[in-house]
Amino acid sequence: MPELTGRHVVVTGGGGALGGGVVELLQARGATVHVPLITDVRLDDEAQAVAYYATLPPLWASIHLAGGFAMGAIADTSYADFEAQWKLNTVTCFLACREAVKSIRKAGGGGRIVNVAARVVSLPTPNMTAYLASKAGVAAITQGLATELRSENILVNAVLPSIIDTPANRAAMPEADHAAWPKPAEIARAIGYLASPENTLTSGALVPVYGRG
Repeated sequence: MPELTGRHVVVTGGGGALGGGVVELLQARGATVHVPLITDVRLDDEAQAVAYYATLPPLWASIHLAGGFAMGAIADTSYADFEAQWKLNTVTCFLACREAVKSIRKAGGGGRIVNVAARVVSLPTPNMTAYLASKAGVAAITQGLATELRSENILVNAVLPSIIDTPANRAAMPEADHAAWPKPAEIARAIGYLASPENTLTSGALVPVYGRG
């Protein structure tokens, strides 16, 4: 029997290229997957995030892929630009994690949370300070919650991808070595393990999923 049969899992950002791979993998393993649509739910809005999670059955796992990317030199980065990255990445992660914890506790028996930070957290890149700060916030939330929730068997981890091999990224960077980029299905498998009952030990990890890119 697939290991996630009868378990409910949220995937924020499930409509994207990576999200589609994660949703497909989880469904193949028997999970009932819930994907908040960005047209209906703003996950950087506290009231909407609370309302969305409140509608769901008790969760086994919540996987947080929703976010956004922008780059620019610090002198050209406005406060509005910085705040936009913070809301898209750090705030969405914080609210989803908080509400997921409440839901997982209702189910009893522990659960899993997986966030998506970025390679830039461990390997800073020029002209990405606002993005780096927002994803560093995701990493900090992940490690803080891992410590806070370990006694409840709620394991919290994050993956750190580099540029993901998607049609949009290929179009934006046609001269890049696309073969070196990690594929959505490859990253999905790493996320799937961290979110599964098979993961009984790993918590607080920032897992590099760089490929060769």
